[in-house]
Parts: sequence; structure tokens; C-alpha cells
Amino acid sequence: MRVRPLLGAAAGAALLALTGAGAVPAAASTPAPSVIAPNESVTVDAVGRIAADGTVTLSGTYRCASSSGPVFVSSSVSQGVSTTRYGVGGTRAVCDGAVHRWVNTGRPAPGVLVPGAAHVEATLMELRTFGLLPLPAFHAASKQDVTLAQG
Repeated sequence: MRVRPLLGAAAGAALLALTGAGAVPAAASTPAPSVIAPNESVTVDAVGRIAADGTVTLSGTYRCASSSGPVFVSSSVSQGVSTTRYGVGGTRAVCDGAVHRWVNTGRPAPGVLVPGAAHVEATLMELRTFGLLPLPAFHAASKQDVTLAQG
């Protein structure tokens, strides 16, 4: 029997369980922090920036207490009714129990994002090694309606 398909299925099930599938969505224009681990959080600032060349800068805060592997704050953005999300950078996180700022910058395909209303998702995620396989372990997640301001 091959082990690789079983590992893939187990990893997929773990990801689905850890991402909070089936959770009740929050009100549209309020932050929706998802507490995955107690006393850990990630927030998104209400205003992001979009430069003339399409570079997007998003920011916020995070807090995590401890980790056994590398931890990152990732972010993605979408606009309008589109279900397409564009990744905007990633920041290495320090899990010492203190509140820290994060800033992610990235440039999606030209012209796909414009100044105005947008929706941002931020995730505080650790890569933990199980055997030889690094798997994500989520510390916190947040969804926020933001304004992408020119500049």
C-alpha cells in the first residue's frame, strides 16, 4: 500500500479542520478575527496602499505565544464580487507573546487591483514538521474590508 496518497488525504483533512470550514461568516465591514489558538491574534489595518505600478502594501498587528517551527503572516486581497484572491507578500513572525506590526508588499498582475474598496484576509501560520512533511498549523486568521488608497 502506498503511503503518499494517505499522507495527502490526512494533510488535506487537517487543513480543512484547521481553517475553520463551516464557520459562520462575520458582518461584511467589521474585522472578523478567528481565534484558533488562545491569546493569539492577527489584525488588518483599515487602509492599505496601492502604488501607481500596482504594488499593494497591507499591514496590521499579530500576537503569538510560542512556536516550534517558522511562523509567517500571510495576506491576500480581492476586490468587487470576484472570488479571485491575490497574495500580497509574507512576513516572518516572532512568537514571544508580544504584539508586533506586520507589513506585506506585493504586486499582483498589472491592472487587477485599483484604489477603492477591497477585502483582505490575513493568516498567522506556523510550519510544523511531522516526520519529513512540513504542515501548516494556524495560530490566527482575520478578514477585513479595507480601502486601498493611492500612494
